[in-house]
Amino acid sequence: MMDTRRATATTASSLETLARALETSGDLGLRERKKRARREALIEATHRLVERDGIESVTVEAICEAAGVSTRTFFNYFESKDDALLGHVPWPVSPVAAARFVGGGPTGDLLVDLEELLASVIEQQPIGHERFRRAIELVAHEPRLLARHMAWFESHRSELQSLVAERLGPEPQIDPETVASVAMFLVHATATRWEAVGADSDARVHLAAVVAEVRALFATDQR
Repeated sequence: MMDTRRATATTASSLETLARALETSGDLGLRERKKRARREALIEATHRLVERDGIESVTVEAICEAAGVSTRTFFNYFESKDDALLGHVPWPVSPVAAARFVGGGPTGDLLVDLEELLASVIEQQPIGHERFRRAIELVAHEPRLLARHMAWFESHRSELQSLVAERLGPEPQIDPETVASVAMFLVHATATRWEAVGADSDARVHLAAVVAEVRALFATDQR
């Protein structure tokens, strides 16, 4: 048993070391900055055109012309103009944080470690406060955009579910789908608070408050 635990810890440590090396690669950082700049240009062009002409009048071709790119380039970044309008960009979990979580860290307590994982995700949020606010407003007024936004949200839930399943093993006492659903609720509740309070507030503080309320809800007799 001890050898198995030592081997598992060694493997997790090795994975985290490899992930950190990949994450801090200078070449990768340069490529990513260029990709982000082009993605930002497409999002901004989409917003300008929609504000001027209305969502139904804007085409992918018009967006590309305004951003100075080809339609092929557009579809390398977004599946549709709705995704560009909502600012749907990749929001991956940090390889370092993922490796640490899957390996049972950093504390060994599932909820505490889940909070730490989500904090690392929130801190890497690829869209700013103002763009987040605009996306929420668009979703509130366009049912079609709401469906698209929910599909994007679901794709991130699936990624978290895979990480949880890997951590808990083949016969978990808790369903990874349940944990992933709770995680997405925590992200949503944290984002809502962040939107209400403002960009200057600390997302980690909001996340900690939401987690504390969830703990309190199940630890006490609420009537």
